[in-house]
Amino acid sequence: MKITVLQYLGILFLNVLITCQALRHHKFVVRDAPYTKLCSTKNILTVNGQFPGPTLYVTKGETIIVDVYNRANYNITIHWHGVNQPRYPWSDGPEYITQCPIRPGGKFSQKVIFSEEEGTLWWHAHSDWSRATVHGMIVVKPTPGTTYPFPKPHKEVPIILGEWWKKDIVEVYNEFRRTGGDANISDAYTINGQPGDQYPCSSNETFKLRVDYGKTYLLRMVNAAVQDILFFAISKHQVTIVGSDGNYVKPLKVDYITISPGQTMDVLLEANQPLGQYYMASKVYSSATGVEFDNTTTTAIIQYRGNYIPSSTTPSLPSLPASDDIMASINLISQLRSLNDNQHQIDVPLNITTNLFFTTSVNTLPCSNDSTCALPGNNRLSASMNNISFQLPSNNNILQAYYNNISGVFGENFPNVPPLLFDFTGNNLPAYLTTPSVATEVNVLEYNSTVELVLQSTNILAGTEHPIHLHGHNFYVVGWGFGNFDKDKDPLNYNLVDPPYQNTVAMPKNGWTAIRFRAQNPGVWFVHCHLERHVSWGMAMTFIVKNGDKTEEQMLPPPPDMPQC
Repeated sequence: MKITVLQYLGILFLNVLITCQALRHHKFVVRDAPYTKLCSTKNILTVNGQFPGPTLYVTKGETIIVDVYNRANYNITIHWHGVNQPRYPWSDGPEYITQCPIRPGGKFSQKVIFSEEEGTLWWHAHSDWSRATVHGMIVVKPTPGTTYPFPKPHKEVPIILGEWWKKDIVEVYNEFRRTGGDANISDAYTINGQPGDQYPCSSNETFKLRVDYGKTYLLRMVNAAVQDILFFAISKHQVTIVGSDGNYVKPLKVDYITISPGQTMDVLLEANQPLGQYYMASKVYSSATGVEFDNTTTTAIIQYRGNYIPSSTTPSLPSLPASDDIMASINLISQLRSLNDNQHQIDVPLNITTNLFFTTSVNTLPCSNDSTCALPGNNRLSASMNNISFQLPSNNNILQAYYNNISGVFGENFPNVPPLLFDFTGNNLPAYLTTPSVATEVNVLEYNSTVELVLQSTNILAGTEHPIHLHGHNFYVVGWGFGNFDKDKDPLNYNLVDPPYQNTVAMPKNGWTAIRFRAQNPGVWFVHCHLERHVSWGMAMTFIVKNGDKTEEQMLPPPPDMPQC
C-alpha cells in the first residue's frame, strides 16, 4: 500500500542519509529540523540541517554513487533533475515510474551518470510534494583542460527560488487531496531559504550577496517553487543569461528573467553601479483567470563593499512585470539561442520519424460516492495529457514491470494524437470535454527514432502555462506560438539552426510549443507538468524507449538493492 511521504506527525520526519562517493566523498543527511520563518518555528524536512540542501559539485562526464538511507517512518525518492542517466533509468527517481519508494529503514544506492550536461542542474525529492524542502543544486563543472565559454567570474553564487507555507506542507497536500479543489496558496516565496525583509521576522536572515565594484558574479539559479512560475530581477542592474538547463546559450542581456519550476539558469551579474545596497527580488507570474496566487515579493540584498554612507531608507525594488503579463512571461523562450560553437555543437533532428501531438488540459472528475468534494456536482479537479489523466501504479513501478515483463501494471496505448480534435484554445468549450479518462498508459518509442512533439495547451476550465519536464533526454525548443498549432504554417517558422537545448519548457497560455529530440536513451522516462498540483491531478505521461540492437544501445541491468513495493 502506498504511504504518503509528506505525513508530519509532531517531530517525526523523514531521515535520509545520502553519501556521494566519487573522487571526493560527500555525506548528506536528510532529517527533520526546526526552521524559523514568518515569526514562527516548525520542523521541516532538510538535508544536513540546511534549507535549501547542500550543493553537489561534479565534473562533466563523471559518475557518482549516492547512498540513500531512509531513517524515517515514511517513504522517499530522489530525482536528479536534468541528468539524463544514459542507459540507466534505475536511479532516475520518480516514485512508481522508475522505482518503488525507499521504505523506512531501507537503503538505495543510486548511480548518477553525468554525460553531456554542463552548468547548473538540481536534485529534489520526487514523491508527493516533499520536494518543497527536499532539494538542492548540482553544479557540473567543465572537464579538465576546458573552461567556461565566457570570462571566468570572480565568484559563483547559488540562488535558489522557493516557496513557503506557514502550515506543514503535508497539511496543505492532504487538504488538497481530500477536498478535490485547488491547493492553498503559499505564504511567501524565498531566496536561498529566506523570504526577505519585506516579510515579518525575516530581516536578520535575509540573504545578502556582498560584491566588489567592477567584478562579475555568476549566479546559478534554480526555481524550486512547488506551484509557480517566477519573475526575477536586480534593482538598477541588468543581467546576462549564459546558460539554461545545464547547457550554454548565446549571451543574452536582460532587465529581468522568467523562470519556470524545474528550470535552471546561469546568469552573469556585473557589479557596475554606485556603491550601495540593491534589492534582488522575485514574484509570481500567474495568468489563469479566477485562480488565487501568492501576491508577495521575496527579496535579497546586493551589498557593495567599500567606504560609503549607507542610505537611511530601504533599497529600492527592481521593476518587475505585472503578475499577469503574458508577453513578459515568454520573453526568454523567444530569445534564447544555443551557443552552437566549435566546442559546444548542437545536433537538431531534421528528418523526423515520429510525429507526436499532445494536449495538456485542466479537467474535472467525479468524486467517489462516499466523499464530498469542493466542486459543484461532487466533482474534483483533475488534469490530463491527450485526455488521459495519468494514474500512478500502486503495487509496482513501470520500469520494473517493463524490464521483467510483468503484465497488468501499465498499458501501451497512450495515443500519438489527442482522441478528440476541437478548437483547443477556444472559449466556452462544451462540457463533455472536461472529463478525461483515467489510466496508466505509456507511449513506446523505437530506439534512435527522431521525435517531434508538439505540446498544445487547451482552454478547458482554465487556460494557463504548463512547464513540461522530460526525464532522460534534453530537447530542442524549435518553435512556439499562441492559439492552435497549424501543422502546415507553423513549422515554416521553426528555428532549426540554434534552438535552445532544454529539459524543461513552459508552454504559453493557450498556445503551443514544438520540441525535437532523439530517442537514444533506452528505458522508462516520465513526462509531466512541474506545477505539483497539475502533476498530482494527472498531467503526465510516460515514454518507453526500446533497446537498440547493439549492446551499447541497451539498458544496463538493475542494481541489486532496488527498493521493493
